Parts: sequence; C-alpha cells; structure tokens
Amino acid sequence: IVNPPKDLKKPRGKKCFFVKFFGTEDHAWIKVEQLKPYHPHKEEMIKINKGKRFQQAVDAVEEFLRKTKGKDQASSHNSSEEKNRRNSSEERGKQSAGEEKRKASLSEGKLKKGTGEGKKRVSSVSSERGSKSPLKRAQDQSPRKRGRPPKDEKDLTIPESSTVKRVMTGTVAGFKWPPSVSEPVKDSDPHFHHFLLSQTEKPAVCYQAITKKLKVCEEETGSTSIQAADSTAVNGSITPTDKKIGFLGLGLMGSGIVSNLLKMGHTVTVWNRTAEKCDLFIQEGARLGRTPAEVVSTCDITFACVSDPKAAKDLVLGPSGVLQGIRPGKCYVDMSTVDADTVTELAQVIVSRGGRFLEAPVSGNQQLSNDGMLVILAAGDRGLYEDCSSCFQAMGKTSFFLGEVGNAAKMMLIVNMVQGSFMATIAEGLTLAQVTGQSQQTLLDILNQGQLASIFLDQKCQNILQGNFKPDFYLKYIQKDLRLAIALGDSVNHPTPMAAAANEVYKRAKALDQSDNDMSAVYRAYIH
Repeated sequence: IVNPPKDLKKPRGKKCFFVKFFGTEDHAWIKVEQLKPYHPHKEEMIKINKGKRFQQAVDAVEEFLRKTKGKDQASSHNSSEEKNRRNSSEERGKQSAGEEKRKASLSEGKLKKGTGEGKKRVSSVSSERGSKSPLKRAQDQSPRKRGRPPKDEKDLTIPESSTVKRVMTGTVAGFKWPPSVSEPVKDSDPHFHHFLLSQTEKPAVCYQAITKKLKVCEEETGSTSIQAADSTAVNGSITPTDKKIGFLGLGLMGSGIVSNLLKMGHTVTVWNRTAEKCDLFIQEGARLGRTPAEVVSTCDITFACVSDPKAAKDLVLGPSGVLQGIRPGKCYVDMSTVDADTVTELAQVIVSRGGRFLEAPVSGNQQLSNDGMLVILAAGDRGLYEDCSSCFQAMGKTSFFLGEVGNAAKMMLIVNMVQGSFMATIAEGLTLAQVTGQSQQTLLDILNQGQLASIFLDQKCQNILQGNFKPDFYLKYIQKDLRLAIALGDSVNHPTPMAAAANEVYKRAKALDQSDNDMSAVYRAYIH
C-alpha cells in the first residue's frame, strides 16, 4: 500500500487503498475486501496462478522482503551497539563520586518517567475521543470535501512492504508499518498507465491516460474513478463474483476470456455454435449449455462475443436464442464489435422482457485475450457494469464506462478504424521499401527506434517479414469494422477518406482469399 499522487482523487464509495503491484510495477485503487495477507495465502495463490508473470511478481515480493529483513537486522544491530554504549556509560556513572552519582540517578529517573509517558501516548488512543484513531480525530477536526483525503492522510509515508504483510482491517493509521522503508510514491512514476473516466448525465465523456502526473479530468457534476488495473497484477487479489456466469461464443477472443474467467474462480456455463469447441473448457471446469436460451435461463449474467451484427442479432432473436431465456433480473452483456443501431435494438428487446443490458466490446487480439489484458469499453446499465467487476478484472487490464447504450459501439469502431488504417499503412510502407530496393528489416528497425515504436507495429511487421499470417485478429473482421466505421461517419456527414482508402485495400485482400488470415495479410493486396 503506497501513497497516491497528490493530484489523484480517491474513488467514492467503498473503502479502498492505493496499491503498488510487484512484478508489473502497476498501481490501482483496490477495495479493502480484495486485499489479503501475503504469507497465509502465498501457496494458495501460486497454485491458482501458474503464469510466468505471476511467478515473477512473487520473486519480486520475496526479494523485497529479503532486503527489508536485511535493513531491519542492520537497524537492530545498531540499536544493540547503542544499548551497550549506554550501559557502559551507566557503569562509569556508578563509579563516580557520591554527589555526581546522585545527580546522574536523578536525571535518569526523570528520563524514564518522560519515556513512559511518551509510550503511553503512542500506544493508547486518546481518552478524549474514546476509541477513535489519531487519523480519525484529524478528520473530525478538519471538515473537507467528499472524496479528498485529509492532509494528515495525504502526508503519511506508507512503505510498499505493507502490500505483502498486512490485512486491510482499518484505516491507514491502524497499520504497524516497519520502520525500514519510508519512500513515498513519486508523482512522476512512469509505470502508471491506468485510465480515469469522468461520466456525467450527458453522453459526452472525458477521460485521459495517467502518464507523468495523474490528473483528474472532471466536469462539475461528474464523478471520477480508476476502472481497473493491469490484469496480471489485479488477478492475484480478485474475489470472483458469486453470480453464475454464462458465455456464448468461443472464437479467438471468447476462448481466452472464458479461460481467464475459469482461472480466477468464476462459475461459467459455455455454449458455442460448434459444440466441439466447448470440450476444452468443460475439462477446465466449465458447464455445458445446450442452447443460448438455456445458458441465459440458468445463469445470472451471460456474456456473448460473436463476429458481426447479423450473428449478434441471430444469437438473441433466433430459435432458442437469448431472448427466450430472458426474464426479469437476468443480465446480458454483448461483447461483440457491432454498430450502434444493432446494439441499441438488442438492448431494447432485452429490457422489454425485464432484463438488464450492457454492451462491452473489447479492444485487443487473441494474445491479449489469452493474457487477460484486453481493454473493455462498456455502456448501458451502470449497475450491471459494476456487477461485472471481477469478470472484467479477470479478462482485461482496463475498463471504461462510456454512458448510454451505443457509445461503446461507436468508440470501438473508431478505435478499430484507426488500427485498421494503420495496418494498411504499415503494409504499404513495407512494399514501397521493397520495390525501391530498400531493406524491409532496416525499415522496421528504424521505425522501432522512433516515435511509432509499439508492440503492434513490431508484431505485424514480423508477421509480414516471416510470411506468417496465422490469425491473431481476422482480416475479415477488421474490414467489417472499417465498413461500419465509414457508415458511422456517413450517418453524421463526417468524411472518413483514410478509412475508405484502407477499406478498399482490405477488400482486395479478401478477394485474394485472405479473409481468414491475420489482418497483416493485407500486405498481400500490395504484392499481387
């Protein structure tokens, strides 16, 4: 548990603390009930989380504890030496003349009395305030705005070792911090990459990344919150919801999502159009649903992740579909990337049956899905969004709540429009380098040393250079998203010429039978 940057407001609602995660060097607000003591739960968590990154985090914790123990031992050794020197001084005092001995004894008696009173003041709570802690007294005496930590709390220097040693049972003042560590978190910590969201009653949303300084972007009537932390870090402290979870659609994205839900202890019932895909998850502990309607009727919250608007509608409105299983209180979360009109129509039919609806398309690819590092864009029922908290933490590193239904669909299409256009530009640059006699590898090396450097750029260029187009994000789906993004622009009379040009290149790639390859196979549209 560490001090948050001074510019970062504490989320409203349940009590939480700002936590640093070992291994990833990530930070997030974590609720009290999600924190556990390190040593009693260490073996249990290692058995559940067998990933390499989790083990690296455990190694970092152990290294930290070893260093802390070394400092404590050094401090104890220094204290022993000081005690020995004091004892020697007392012996010399006893051997001095009578009058001097009497004065020394008197002085020593006063010192002991003062020390005893000091200990009493520290170890007991002030009798003037009953059982309140010093921190609470400071809060009582100084009125403050809701959501802002009191000055006393903000100024506390909290050692990072508390993350692995203490259970959250009270206020910060209730902890017995080891004296060996005293460095506060700096405002300019470069590892912060969570996102803040300000949501008002209006559809407009304001958010920004936390980079060198954490600043809250907030309108007068809005509220702020950090939505989720790095999945690998938070997964170690996830308390899975006791609600029964259903999942429909086990494609590239859905498979990774379900796997992470099961790893984090959720009860999951699965269904897929091709039933064989369910077998692996049944072996991992999932239950099998025979139809979408059956899954919805037997689960509290049902997620779905399918390919396009037609598939999303068929899943809900078709024979033995989702709608037939909906009754009051049942929850449906559509994670498909579709257009706003489609998701609005689905929301209306679900709610008309007494159900609750949330759209939650995800940004990422198969690898990020497997790693539990997706970015989740949600909109619709805010209460349902919060009910999905442990699920979103299991499957993603960050989630955003964007307001009314349709907003997430629009945002997701814009994100994929940018990604698809960028991929086409990468392919265009590599082919231009080739036909002009330049080294494609050198071009990649140059790009990786510049401002465009990113995991996406490197991976997609490597795909092209190696001729490996195994799908991580199907080409046909990025073309679908470009088409829907262009239609979104048309609906508001906004030009999208870059996306339109990229879309034509992907259409040519599809004509060359590249639909089921990775989006990087758009490169082949330039060489044929």
